[in-house]
Amino acid sequence: STMEETDREAVATAVQRVAGMLQRPDQLDKVEQYRRREARKKASVEARLKVQSWINLTVCGCQVMLRALNLAGNEELRKNGLHVTCREVAVFEYFKIISFKSFKNNSYSHSPAFFLVLLLSFPEIVRETHDLIERGELLQAHRKLMDLEVSRDNLMYEQYRMDSKNTHDMNLIHTYFGDMQKLSEELAKQLWMVVQRSLVTVRRDPTLLVSVVRIIEREEKIDRRMLDRKKQTGFIPPGRPKKWKEKMFNILERTVSTRIEGTQADTRESDKMWLVRHLEIIRKYVLDDLLVAKTLLDQCFPPHYDIFNRLLNMYHQALATRMQELAAEDLEANEIVSLLTWVLNTYTSAEMMGNSELSPEVDVNSLDALISQTVVDQLLSKYMSTLTSNIIGWLRKALETDKKDWIKETEPEADQDGYYQTTLPAIVFQMFEQNLQVAAQINEDLKTKVLILCLQQMNSFLTRYKDEAQLYKEDHLKNRQYPQCYVQYMIAVINNCQTFKESIISLKRKYLKSDMEDTLSISHANMDATLDIIAKEGCSSLLDEVFMDLEPHLNELMTKKWLMGSNAVGTICVTVEDYFNDFAKIKKPYKKTMTLEAHRRVVVEYIRAIMLKRISFKNAEERKEGAERMIKEAEQFRFLFKKLAAGSGEDTEGLCDIIEAIAEVIKLTDPSLLYLEVSTLVSKYPDIRDDHIAALLTVRGDASRDMKQTIIETLDQGPSQPNPNYVPIFKEITVPTLTVPKLLK
Repeated sequence: STMEETDREAVATAVQRVAGMLQRPDQLDKVEQYRRREARKKASVEARLKVQSWINLTVCGCQVMLRALNLAGNEELRKNGLHVTCREVAVFEYFKIISFKSFKNNSYSHSPAFFLVLLLSFPEIVRETHDLIERGELLQAHRKLMDLEVSRDNLMYEQYRMDSKNTHDMNLIHTYFGDMQKLSEELAKQLWMVVQRSLVTVRRDPTLLVSVVRIIEREEKIDRRMLDRKKQTGFIPPGRPKKWKEKMFNILERTVSTRIEGTQADTRESDKMWLVRHLEIIRKYVLDDLLVAKTLLDQCFPPHYDIFNRLLNMYHQALATRMQELAAEDLEANEIVSLLTWVLNTYTSAEMMGNSELSPEVDVNSLDALISQTVVDQLLSKYMSTLTSNIIGWLRKALETDKKDWIKETEPEADQDGYYQTTLPAIVFQMFEQNLQVAAQINEDLKTKVLILCLQQMNSFLTRYKDEAQLYKEDHLKNRQYPQCYVQYMIAVINNCQTFKESIISLKRKYLKSDMEDTLSISHANMDATLDIIAKEGCSSLLDEVFMDLEPHLNELMTKKWLMGSNAVGTICVTVEDYFNDFAKIKKPYKKTMTLEAHRRVVVEYIRAIMLKRISFKNAEERKEGAERMIKEAEQFRFLFKKLAAGSGEDTEGLCDIIEAIAEVIKLTDPSLLYLEVSTLVSKYPDIRDDHIAALLTVRGDASRDMKQTIIETLDQGPSQPNPNYVPIFKEITVPTLTVPKLLK
C-alpha cells in the first residue's frame, strides 16, 4: 500500500543519510551529537506540521461558522452590506492571526482549536442553558452562561489587543454571540421573580434564594474584574457592568412600595372604615415582613448586604410616601384622627416597630417621622375646625331632640333614685367623652384643646338651653292645659342642671391636668351660674304653677266668707302637698330651695291677703275669732312645710311666726297696749313700713285715725332687734295705695 511504500522510502533515505555521516572511523565518536541534532530537526518538523493542522482546522471551522452566520443572520448581514465572501475572508484572516500570533507569543490560554470547538458547540450550549433556566436549575445555568461569556469576552479582548479600532470584526463576534445576551436577560428575569417573592420563598425554599444571592455575588465579582481590566487596558465587554446587586435592591424597593400601596381594599364610598382597615392591614403586613426578614432572610444574604436594615429603610420610606399621600387627601375628622393616631403612636408601638422581637435592630427612637410636623399641624388644625362645627351641630340637634320630648304625653324617665331626667346630659357628655378619648389617642396637647373646645361650646349651649326653657314656660302660660306633662318635664330640666354640673366636674377631673385648671375656671364659673339661673327660673315657674292654682283660694283669705269658716287654707295645703308629690322628683339641692321658697311664698301671700284690707273686724269677738283662725292656719302651714322639708334640716319655723305675731296685734283686747304690741312687731321685722301698720290697724277695725298717726310717728324712733336669720318679707308686699291718704287725713 501507499503507506508501506512511504515507510520503505523513509527507511531507505535514513539509511543513506546515516551511511553518509559515518564514512570515517573518527565520526563514530560524534554519534550522540548527531542524534541530538536529528531530534531537534524532527521536533521542528512536527511543530510545523501541528501548526499547519491547526490552520487547516481553523479554516474548516471558519467555513462552518460562516455557514452558521449565514443561516442565522443573512438578512441582518445583507442590511449591513456584508457579503458572505467578504465575511469568509475577514473571519478567516481573524482566526489566522489569532492562531499564529497568540499561539506564537504564548499570550493566550486557549488554542485556536478550542475556539473552533466553542463556536461549533455554541448553539447547543445555549439550548442546554435555556433548558436549565426553565427547569429552575439556576446555579448550573449560570455556570454555563459564565463559561460562554468568558469565552466571548476573551475572544473580543484578543481582537481588541490586536486592533482596537477594528469595530467590524468586533461586531461580528458580538452578533454571533447575540443569543447569549438573551440568556442573561432570561436568567435575570427568573432571579427577579425570586427576589420579588423573597419573603415567601425564604419560608418555603430558602435554598432557591441562597442560589439567587450566590449568582448575584458571582456577577458582582465579574463586574469588579472587568472594571479593573478596563482601568488597565481600556477594554470592557458589552453589557458590563451588569450591576445585578443594585438591580436586586431596586426590585426589593419596588416590591415593598407595591405591597404597601396594594393594601387599600376599600374606598370611603364602599366602607366608612376604609382607612382604619387600610392602616391595620399595613401594620400587620409590615410587622410580619420585618419579623421574617430578621429571623430568616438575614441568613440567606452575606453580612455586607445588611439586608435587614436595607429592608427596614425601604419599608420606612414606602410608609412615609403612603402616609403623605393619605394626609393630602380630603379626610374627614375621624379619618384625620385614625391617620394621626397611627402615624404618631401605632407606628412606634409594641404592635409594630416597637415589637420586642424586632429589638435591638429596630430602635423606635431613631426612626424619622413619617410625616412632617407642618403636615401634622395642618391636619390638627383641620381636625379642630371640623370638630368645632360638628360639636355645634351635634349640640343643636341634641337640644332639638330633647325639646320634642318636652311636649310628650308621657312622663319623662327617672334615674335610679327616682329623679326625673331627660337623656340630654348623657348624650352631650357621651359625645364629649368620645371626642376626648379620640384626642387622647393622639396626644396630651390635643386632648386639652378638645376639652377647652367642648367646654366653650357647652357654655354657648347652656345659654340656648336657658332660652328654650324660658320659651317652654311662656308657651305653657298661653294654654296651661298644654303640654300635658309640663311640670314633670320642667322638673327634668331642673334636674339636668345638676347632672350637667356634676358632669362638667367629672370631665375636667378626668381629662384636665391640674396645672391647666386656672385656664378654665372662668368658663366653669359662667356655666355654673347659667345652670343655677336655669334651675332657679325652672323652680320659680313651677311655683308659679302652684300659686296660679292657689289664687282663688288665696283670694278667699281675710274675707267675710273666710271668717264664717271657709276651708281655703285646707285646700291650699292639699294643693301644695299634691304638687310636692311631683316635686319629690326634683334633686336635693333644688328641692330644698323649692320647699323653702314655697313656704315663704305661702306666708307672703297670706300676709298680702291681710294687707289688702278685705275685712275690717267689727268687734273684739270677731278680732278674737279671726286671730285664732290665723294662729290655727299658721300651725297648719308649719305642719305642712315641716313634712315637706323632712330630712332637709331646715328651720322654717320663723316664717309662720310672722303670721302669729300679726294675729297677736289683731287679737289684743286692751287698745292702750296696742302701741307696745305694734312696736314689738316692728322691732322683730324692721322692714315693716308705715303703710303696712296702717293697713293692719284698719283690719283690726278699732283704731282711730289719730291713734294710727301717733303710733306710726312714735314707731319711727324705736330701736329694732331683728332675728339675725330674718330674711325681709314685708318689702315684697305692696299695700293698695288709694286708701292710705284717706286713712291718714
